[in-house]
Amino acid sequence: GMPHAIKDLADAQGLVSTYGSPIFAQNVAMADSLPVARIRARGAIFIGKTNIPEFGAGSQTYNAVFGATRNAYNPRLTAGGSSGGAAVGLAAQLLPTADGSDMMGSLRNPAGFNNVIGFRPSQGRVPSPSNESSLFYDQLTTDGPMGRNTEDTIRLLCTMAGYDSRAPLSLRDTIPAYEAFSPATLTSTRIGWLGDFQGYLAMEPGVASLCESALKQLTPHGATLEDCMPDYEMARLWQTWLTLRHWSWRATKPLYDNAQTKQLLKPELQWEIEGSLNMTAVRIAEADEGRSDWYRALGDLFDRYDLLALPAAQTFPFSADIHWLESIEGRAMDTYHRWMEVTIGGTLAGLPVVSLPAGFDEDGRPMGIQFMGPIGADQKVLEFAMAYEAVTQHLHQRPKLLEQLD
Repeated sequence: GMPHAIKDLADAQGLVSTYGSPIFAQNVAMADSLPVARIRARGAIFIGKTNIPEFGAGSQTYNAVFGATRNAYNPRLTAGGSSGGAAVGLAAQLLPTADGSDMMGSLRNPAGFNNVIGFRPSQGRVPSPSNESSLFYDQLTTDGPMGRNTEDTIRLLCTMAGYDSRAPLSLRDTIPAYEAFSPATLTSTRIGWLGDFQGYLAMEPGVASLCESALKQLTPHGATLEDCMPDYEMARLWQTWLTLRHWSWRATKPLYDNAQTKQLLKPELQWEIEGSLNMTAVRIAEADEGRSDWYRALGDLFDRYDLLALPAAQTFPFSADIHWLESIEGRAMDTYHRWMEVTIGGTLAGLPVVSLPAGFDEDGRPMGIQFMGPIGADQKVLEFAMAYEAVTQHLHQRPKLLEQLD
């Protein structure tokens, strides 16, 4: 009997699925996506869809069908994305929980920008097979839950997660019921702070310091904090990301090849597809090797730390009228998503990552902080989130909603 709105990248039978594109503005889904079917089977009442960027590309939720979704705490600012509609629906208390999906922080960035919780599960934890997707190669995107608190996030994960034979790489172990979860003991928790990777990432002033302040709230309860850095060349990780992300857009090439639909694709999407056109096997093999080395580098850090922490975004929420930031602190953003580079580490390693509120800057702009755990340690990461929520007050600061903009 709980009301629920499905992210518009997923199909819900009988509801319009636009994927944020005018190409599909009248498209009515004929069947549920697997996670949606599981939510429906538990008795949810679907009341609509939540807004996204076009085809989920970018961390700014706007499209030509429904316009922009604005930040719950300041409607002049972006909600983030691609699960921007879901995050604002939660923050505005329009929804009790929300489903989302995450490739480049799409569950994490909007959660941080709207002071709610987003959880990217371990790869394979929430399977979502379809006839159009690769069953073995596509391992960048995953569905996952969002909530106004950790308990609700866990409960929705329990509904969405679980093995399915149609997804051969889905995990066969199970997530227990919420009642089996208990807050982590912070006195034994070791956290490695990655921050901006020792200056590699461009970051707006105040982002890192706000996250560090949130971390320091854990130390009186016994948590230990330490700066750390993976033994890995971060520029190589970005090139690995570009190759695999471009290649993941190859399935949309028919929309690019058709002159009528191509003109309806935003320039950033056309760029993504063009990046896949002349992709060589050598580049993909090099990216696979780079991704594997990255996983091993983080594994070495997990020998010393229980969790790795870093900001959920490189900048605070910016104007909703800007499609994407072209620079941060004078450093050019050479792609439309470079300002979200901070999220690719968890994705490429397939790790469970929770985005928790880190607080607000002096202008009242929210920020989130990511905590990554070892592969498969979803329960461990969420039990830490329960402990973090218990000793911080950020979730108590709710938005004051406006009837209209001035």
